[in-house]
Amino acid sequence: MAIAHATVRSVAATLYERSLKKVPEDTKAALRWAVEKETNETGREVLKQMLRSAEAAENRNWLMCSDSGIPVYFVKIGTGVRIDADIKDAITKGFEDLTQTMTPPLLPHVTDPLTLERSYAGKGIPILSFDLIHGADYLELTCSPKGLGSGRWAALQVFSFPSLETIEKYILHCVVSAGSQPCPPVIVGVGIGGTFDYAAKMAKEAMLSPIAEENSDPVLQKMEATLLQAINRTGIGPMGTGGDTTALAVHIQHAAGHGFIPVAVCFNCWPNRRLSARIYDNGAIEYFE
Repeated sequence: MAIAHATVRSVAATLYERSLKKVPEDTKAALRWAVEKETNETGREVLKQMLRSAEAAENRNWLMCSDSGIPVYFVKIGTGVRIDADIKDAITKGFEDLTQTMTPPLLPHVTDPLTLERSYAGKGIPILSFDLIHGADYLELTCSPKGLGSGRWAALQVFSFPSLETIEKYILHCVVSAGSQPCPPVIVGVGIGGTFDYAAKMAKEAMLSPIAEENSDPVLQKMEATLLQAINRTGIGPMGTGGDTTALAVHIQHAAGHGFIPVAVCFNCWPNRRLSARIYDNGAIEYFE
């Protein structure tokens, strides 16, 4: 049977609400590991407070942060799936439902860039990115609400035939420039190559990777490890209080392109808000982090 409009609408709303109220398990595990390794007493106490906050939000079904962000969804459509829905409209309606029913209520963070007026809706909202999965019999939605702190410090620069050292220095520069504003310890997503727009897309997708996932490319795997070590030596620390834990992970994607090489860098704040769901042809729904 075909996936219905109402199903996509309901799942879109559920993803957004759950992502605001539960820190992913891999992120909590990384925070617990960081507590054991952190040498700065203040930083260690901040990490412990983060874990207590995550537990309290989950137990009380409450928001992790008052900045509930703006709706951002990554949509992957299986080529073998049947869909009887206007996907964009269904997700838009799902977010609209949530603004009217969620407890505690969402604040109106959607901002018109021309008037700076805030509301729950606006041109191009929700922000959607589409891709295909060959042969899959499901529709996959990933929700990653984007707040001000992490969104403000995303950056992109286009280089001409840069060395790996130049790229690494730029990424580190972006992290240091952001400082405590993205609410560290952060997840750093990086996109290298392609075109201007595609580099940014890769960076956002990389940011959503599971924390412990190893890069299949040995060059990028080494770069991720080197950058994570360098970032955690900056001393910015949890929420800028100092210490060894400024980032929990660095994830990089790359693509071939021209001699001009764009490098995009983005952040997810410490709650690492993300949640996905697969809606199958047979009506089954599977949620996963």
